[in-house]
Amino acid sequence: MVKMKEQRNVDPAVDSGGRALEKKEPILELNGIGMIFTTGSGRKVHAIKRVDLSLHQGACVGIVGESGCGKSTLARVVCRLNRPTSGSIRFRGEDVTAVGATDLKSYYQRVQMIFQDPLGTFSPRMKIGDYMTEPFLNFGMMNRKKALVYVETLLEKVGLPGEYLKRYPSMLSGGQLQRIVIARAIGLKPDLIVCDECTSALDATIQQQIIHLFEGLRKETGFASLFITHDLALAEAVCDTIHVMYDGEIVETLEENNIGKEATHPYTMELIDSVFSIKSQTDAA
Repeated sequence: MVKMKEQRNVDPAVDSGGRALEKKEPILELNGIGMIFTTGSGRKVHAIKRVDLSLHQGACVGIVGESGCGKSTLARVVCRLNRPTSGSIRFRGEDVTAVGATDLKSYYQRVQMIFQDPLGTFSPRMKIGDYMTEPFLNFGMMNRKKALVYVETLLEKVGLPGEYLKRYPSMLSGGQLQRIVIARAIGLKPDLIVCDECTSALDATIQQQIIHLFEGLRKETGFASLFITHDLALAEAVCDTIHVMYDGEIVETLEENNIGKEATHPYTMELIDSVFSIKSQTDAA
């Protein structure tokens, strides 16, 4: 089993006053990541093409692009649900690229994923209490009695009553289920949470609530986030850095929190124009 390093390497730096500082290395580094799928007819599809990316503790990094650009595939590669065809993944300085799934238990605990469809995350025959306690039992973190007490406190963190532990997924709304998914993820105290279109299946009001909740928990606990979305305006609102993805490649990186002035790539400009076009039509209506 791969054991992640607790100690972080640092590089010397100097601030504007000449004082020595320490620069922490990224918790996640992707170098030249490529992903090729082979269709039933034998045709090779390059879903991801040489992606480089780094992410530091506590940061929120966005991946923005239209459907089919490769961003969800990249999310699954980061979570090691798929092994990349080429390139390397380093987490806390350890190379986890080619490690087998059975030896990635520590990684799967420290890197959590929140999917687009919350209902698809649940077994319809499993009560919420069983769903929430499952990872804490599987990772050997606590016994069932302690886990039930712990997950009730997690529900309180996301604004849900403990009585929901006795309910089935079909009895709850999409927004409530997504809160539960987030609660379970943060309960494992991960270093990184990957959000793959985690609000796109929810209506606008619930989207705002979930984003506000997620941002509050991120600032409270300090986990890093890789935020996958097709919504450029949403990414600008919540992300520190935005990588624009097109046809499997990162074509532009935006860091100044002013995408309208900073963007230069034609594809990014198309995304911006589509946002303003929709807004203008809404305002006119």
